[in-house]
Amino acid sequence: MCSVIRPVKPVQRALSLTLRLRAPGGGSAQDRRLRPAVRADVGPLRASCRSYCSAMSRTDGLLFRQLFELESSTYTYLLADTETKEAILIDPVLETIDRDLKLIRELGLNLKVAVNTHCHADHITSTGLMKKRLAGLRSAISKFSGASADILLSEGDKICFGKHHVTVRETPGHTDGCVSLVSGDQSMAFTGDALLIRGCGRTDFQQGSPQKLYKSVHEKIFTLPDQCLIYPAHDYLGQTASTVGEERTFNPRLTKSLDEFVTIMNNLNLPKPRKIDVSVPANLVCGIHEV
Repeated sequence: MCSVIRPVKPVQRALSLTLRLRAPGGGSAQDRRLRPAVRADVGPLRASCRSYCSAMSRTDGLLFRQLFELESSTYTYLLADTETKEAILIDPVLETIDRDLKLIRELGLNLKVAVNTHCHADHITSTGLMKKRLAGLRSAISKFSGASADILLSEGDKICFGKHHVTVRETPGHTDGCVSLVSGDQSMAFTGDALLIRGCGRTDFQQGSPQKLYKSVHEKIFTLPDQCLIYPAHDYLGQTASTVGEERTFNPRLTKSLDEFVTIMNNLNLPKPRKIDVSVPANLVCGIHEV
């Protein structure tokens, strides 16, 4: 079920975990499906006032919240053990730090780790400022990201909170330091920019490689159970979740052969992210930068 701050005008598609918002006259369903699912500051469709979406967790004793940042269309994920109240936060955004900390306080949680799935180019992480405001909080990012953090993650590492954990799967291709985080029971995968809903992250900057990305998704994500829920770092059409089975069947890029995928990715011709020159230097000192 999605919670919205004020009424919205777009159409709600009746899926249990997925909310699709679309502007009137937005083109055919096929056009929307094939449109690149990567922001390039060219006016993509997006939900104008979503603040957060809370979805039911399939795992007993796990609290889960999906949060949304409007400007960069970034999803932040809060996971917590309902008994111990230990929590982790995935891909927090600087502009929404007050909202996130307020929710953490309201729920009585003890935030242990704030983890970034990669060094973002379209927004600044809030981990640095959040560490100053929450005693004991540690930051985490891939050891291949080139970024600084308290915890440098590698394949197979586990980030624990209470009796729960997420396991690190290295999924380079969008950047060298991309990771996906898979819940202990493999019911959820937080795929960052490696795999989006009916799309994937671009591969034309920050050590991007379409060959690496194709291999990462097919070997590290598409090998998860069909019913495993996919939670990406971004969506620009109001979609909140997918499944491994759906993406393996319907993703318009990653259902192609490797050669076809490489051709698609090398010909997207997207402008660079508007905030890349500010975001990347700040995020390279993730968790300790001055803001």
